[in-house]
Amino acid sequence: MNFNLPVLAPSILAADFTNLESQINAALKGGANWIHCDIMDGHFVPNISFGPNIVKQVSKVAPDAFIDTHLMIENPDEYIDVFVEAGSEMITVHYEACTHLHRTIQKIKSHGIMAGVAINPATSIHNIEPVMEYADMVLIMSVNPGYGGQSFIESSYARLQELADIRELGGYGFLIQVDGGVNLKNISQVAEAGADILVAGNTVFSAKDVTARVKELQEKLSS
Repeated sequence: MNFNLPVLAPSILAADFTNLESQINAALKGGANWIHCDIMDGHFVPNISFGPNIVKQVSKVAPDAFIDTHLMIENPDEYIDVFVEAGSEMITVHYEACTHLHRTIQKIKSHGIMAGVAINPATSIHNIEPVMEYADMVLIMSVNPGYGGQSFIESSYARLQELADIRELGGYGFLIQVDGGVNLKNISQVAEAGADILVAGNTVFSAKDVTARVKELQEKLSS
């Protein structure tokens, strides 16, 4: 699938779930065409978010948007099928949660969707080099996963640049995503460091005018 890069991916983790449909529609009206769904199980990360039923509703509300599902859970292999059925067009799993990462990537791709691999801030990028040729996307966590609204970890700029350099030298085709602490002040610099897809949750959905905020972020990405 072709995307106009860089891409802003609003994360509904920060949305008002009593008003989820209108919040998603407001983001779409602002020009977003990619929705990020953070799945947390209270085990791999210290928080619980939502499950496949919400992803299914998102896919119904935003049928033309790309549904990007980020599994921050233990034993992700057991849940791939249900999240595919819910409408996920890419599923990202954590290196730290997968005993057999190559097998997990292949299981995701067997459904005809994209497969992403995420790494936490303390994990070396080199740990995932053996699967880079198979991954459609690599996600650099720029906060420790589990909660929205955290501050961007400054060392993530160097990690993004390192990953971009490895991609170029290796001739790999994966996209680079960043998740955590992306805001109006740093979004341009994060993109310049190498991010193709920039996840933003609190920055988008805490705004009084979500549509205007998405437009503002998009403008910073395109300038």
